[in-house]
Amino acid sequence: MTDGRGNGDAYLISLRDVHKEYRRDAFVVPVLAGIELDVAPGEFLALMGPSGSGKSTLLNLIGGIDHPTKGEIRVAGESLGTLSPSRLAAWRARHVGFIFQLYNLIPVLTAFRNVELPLLLTRLGAAERRKRVELALGLVGLEGREGHYPRQLSGGEEQRVAIARAVVADPTLLVADEPTGDLDSKNAEEILVLLQRLNQELKKTILMVTHDPHAAERAHKILYLDKGVLRS
Repeated sequence: MTDGRGNGDAYLISLRDVHKEYRRDAFVVPVLAGIELDVAPGEFLALMGPSGSGKSTLLNLIGGIDHPTKGEIRVAGESLGTLSPSRLAAWRARHVGFIFQLYNLIPVLTAFRNVELPLLLTRLGAAERRKRVELALGLVGLEGREGHYPRQLSGGEEQRVAIARAVVADPTLLVADEPTGDLDSKNAEEILVLLQRLNQELKKTILMVTHDPHAAERAHKILYLDKGVLRS
C-alpha cells in the first residue's frame, strides 16, 4: 500500500485528489482535502484521528454511500462517481460489507434473519441462503444461536452477528467504523482477533476506523487524518 500516485489499477482502492465539503446554509464546511490513497488487495488498514477529522466520511466515500465534492474514487475496478444510483447500489451490495459501532441489527429479527438480509438482494434460493448464513455464523463462533434475537445476545455476540452479516455475501472489502467502540475489553479483543482472522485466512481487505491504539496495532498500516489531511 502507498499514499502516492501509482497506477490505480494495481490497487483495490485508489483515491486521487479527493475533497469533501458540506454546505450548511451559506457556510461551506471542508471535511477532506486532497486525499491520495492506494490500498492493495488483502491489506488491513487502520485509520485514526481526532473526532471530526473526517474518518467516517472517508469510509463512507470508499464504501459508496457518499460522494466526493471533487476527485476520483476507484474501488474494485469501478470509478464510483460514474455509476448511476442503481448501479452503485448493486456494486455496493456485491463488494462492500459494513460493520458499525452500534451493530444496527433489526431487533424483531433473529440472528439468522439479520445475517440473511444482504442475501435477499441476490438471486440465491432459500437453501443456498441458509447454507451461507450458517457458514457465516459458524465463522464468527455463533453456531446454535441462529434463533436468538438481539436482546438475547451480549454486546460481543451482537457485533459477531453484525460481522457475519457483513461477510455473508463474500464482499471484496470490509469497512469497519469503530467496531469495538461499544464493547468491554474482553469482547473488543475477541472482535479484533476475528477481524484479523478474516484478513489473514479469508484475505479480506479491511478498512477500520478506531480511536483505540491497541485496536489499530492489528492492522498492517496505520494512517492518521487531521483536519481533513491524510498522514502516514
